[in-house]
Amino acid sequence: MPITNMSKKIALFFILFICLSNAFSQEIKSPESFLGYKLGDQFTPHYKIVDYFKYVASVSKNVKLQQYGTTNEGRPLLAMFIASDENINRLEEIRKNNLRLAGLEEVAVNSGSSSHVSTATATISPNTPVICWLSYNVHGNEPASSETAMLMLYDMVNPSNTRIKGWLKNTVVVIDPCLNPDGRERYINFYNSVRGATPDANPSSREHQEPWPGGRINHYYFDLNRDWAWQTQKETRYRLALFSQWLPEVHVDYHEQGYNAPYYFAPAAEPFHKVITAWQKEFQTIIGKNNAKYFDQNGWLYFTKQEFDLLYPSYGDTYPIYNGSIGMTYEQGGISAGLSVLTRTGDSLTLADRIAHHHSTGLSTVETVSAYAPKLLEEFKKFYDNSRINPPGEYKTYVIRNDNDDKINALAKLLDRNGILYGFGLKNTITGYNYVTRKTEQYSVTKNDLVINAYQPKSVLLNVLLEPKTFVADSNTYDITAWSLPYAYGLIAYGVKESFKPLSNGLNTPKPQALINTHAYAYVSAWQSVSDVRFLAALLKKEIKVRYSEKPFEAGGKKFTAGSLLIARAGNDRADFDQEVIQTATELNHELIPLNSGFVEKGSDLGSDVIRYIRQPKVMLVTGDAVSAEAMGEVWHFFEQQIGYPVTLIRYQDIPKIRLADFDIAIFADGNYDDFPSDKLQNWIHDGGKLIAIQNAVAQLVDKKGFDIRKKEEKKDDKADTKNKIPDIKLYDDRDRDAIRASVPGAIYKINLDDTHPLGFGLPGWYYSIKLSDDIYDFLSDGNWNVGTVKKDAYVSGFVGQKSKDKIKDGMLLGVQSYGRGTIVYMVDDPLFRSFWENGKLLFSNAVFMVGQ
Repeated sequence: MPITNMSKKIALFFILFICLSNAFSQEIKSPESFLGYKLGDQFTPHYKIVDYFKYVASVSKNVKLQQYGTTNEGRPLLAMFIASDENINRLEEIRKNNLRLAGLEEVAVNSGSSSHVSTATATISPNTPVICWLSYNVHGNEPASSETAMLMLYDMVNPSNTRIKGWLKNTVVVIDPCLNPDGRERYINFYNSVRGATPDANPSSREHQEPWPGGRINHYYFDLNRDWAWQTQKETRYRLALFSQWLPEVHVDYHEQGYNAPYYFAPAAEPFHKVITAWQKEFQTIIGKNNAKYFDQNGWLYFTKQEFDLLYPSYGDTYPIYNGSIGMTYEQGGISAGLSVLTRTGDSLTLADRIAHHHSTGLSTVETVSAYAPKLLEEFKKFYDNSRINPPGEYKTYVIRNDNDDKINALAKLLDRNGILYGFGLKNTITGYNYVTRKTEQYSVTKNDLVINAYQPKSVLLNVLLEPKTFVADSNTYDITAWSLPYAYGLIAYGVKESFKPLSNGLNTPKPQALINTHAYAYVSAWQSVSDVRFLAALLKKEIKVRYSEKPFEAGGKKFTAGSLLIARAGNDRADFDQEVIQTATELNHELIPLNSGFVEKGSDLGSDVIRYIRQPKVMLVTGDAVSAEAMGEVWHFFEQQIGYPVTLIRYQDIPKIRLADFDIAIFADGNYDDFPSDKLQNWIHDGGKLIAIQNAVAQLVDKKGFDIRKKEEKKDDKADTKNKIPDIKLYDDRDRDAIRASVPGAIYKINLDDTHPLGFGLPGWYYSIKLSDDIYDFLSDGNWNVGTVKKDAYVSGFVGQKSKDKIKDGMLLGVQSYGRGTIVYMVDDPLFRSFWENGKLLFSNAVFMVGQ
């Protein structure tokens, strides 16, 4: 057929279009071209990192950019998906197939997403890609990785890089450039505000002295790399919602450590949790050897198999591991290094160096993942097949007794977020290990008890989170060694060796009764959970007067425990009383019981002296250099985000200048308080103030006038001849082992609790505490209250050095002292630890709202 002029024009047009398209794709700007400076010359603000990712998304056909959430300060959270020409347009198909490999299908759960067992089968075909997820800058003051993320993105999309194009044929790469934008900006803003015209490499320079609270943590001062499993922070919840929709085969969490340390990459250090598979360990070594190859070529120092272990389940390496991935941490020396710092060996470490090291491991990782793609997919599927068919651990069913709907619902929400399947009720009477008595017992399961069968895709994570004791092969670990959820939530649980399936998927409890046209003498609310605290806080903010009963009582045919809230018409002389109380309860889905009389059937009437008025407290929380930012952040977050009650943040150094009389409560979280203002506080307490001292703040009060707190002295052997005793000769090589004899890296202890005291209201006669030290105190003297005490058999789980174990017995851990018209509350352990210690939130709320009324 002859070629017409029109055909020639069309052909020329398409040739020109293809040429222009190729030219356009060849001209994707590097970070340096886009930003106008070389990476490493200065820190890049987060908004410019976002701009670069958006720019690449607009010019590259091989990427898809997703904003998956926002931070507390409104900054976007991004993930960039990078794939080959063949795979980029079928990302959704790839994602769903990957979930089916895990035996999962996505289903909606409330406003988030969860999973259930898939009925569809998935196969690994030759064109099934492996998913490699790279997460950067979870700690804000470890900023080199976000700079690296831009360079990695450019490499992945650079059309002239044929080597990487080959990797992308069987690999989908996901880059999250900054997991903690708020913390990063805090650090960057600090550094830019104090640096000179040129970087000062002297480690003593102020640009290397980051001020309180530091950029490591997020807006509420939480360490986001301790929050993966607990998901207490919005950044984590957003990220895990996306992560769980994909479940990558490989995940790398990029960090920095002290600038004097060489680079760290996998394989990790002991202890490894026993559920970690042989393949997960083997591939860490494979990755490590490939990383080492490039570091060796460049003469860069590195180390492996030290310090960074794989035990605690809420890291960016362990959490993916317990979800079937190969999870790894990479650590570059660089915290507080600024743009350049002189290390103790006299070498200069620059930001450019740090970027180069992270860049090398990033490319090496993607290269290795691509080379092992078929094996990674095979082992990923095998992990989940084994989870469903042969779940790990001694127990195949967990039964959580429902003594408190609110706590059960809180635990169920956490299970939902982690994709763990559960139901309610059994027909059977079971025989299982009782977590509280630590004995094997029989129990008749009710229809509202929470039941978790281990034969499910997430059985590995389930085992890690619920096992009563975690086996620790090596006690020299990086973080806490105990976290079992029944203890953390203060719930009675049973571990059952047989497999039982729950009767139903939903909790069979009626919704709170609708109160319409009610004109009650008083309303009664339970006091057993954080939801009850939230209800109290809402009433107090509306200036509705609330009381509580010091003792149990019966009224209207119902039983009420000590601490139950009473909202009486008396004292609430307002026309909208019923409307406001009922509306508040309705908005919070909170159950109220109306009473028609103050005359009770059992106990004391509502006008008696055991009914105490709850004053609306003005609360101050101490912040600043002396305070642990993370411990203070837990309290701040609890008030603002969990119960919605106002709290005023006061800098420690400003206490001498402020009027303490403007506040009813002062909270001192953990910290090292020099020049503790005990005299000023003592006068304020005497006049009616309430001091809540937590962890090391308690130690500041020892031997201070007016404070009845004494360190428990270790007993000495009077018969020992110390004068002529030969000291133990210790080996230098054993120094680390000797140190952990007096170590408590997060263990669980059972405290005997006086639940008749306001500090113990709503709790049983025991409380599980997470101990982070061996601090313990002598019993308070007569007239004061030893509310929480331990005996010799208080240890439950987690590693405790023998010296510390001998010390933590026969002492006080929770106490209340009266002083003048005021009160001092001693809380030796952290009741709000990382905000996942649900068991302690009511205890802390008692200290705030109940004690001293």
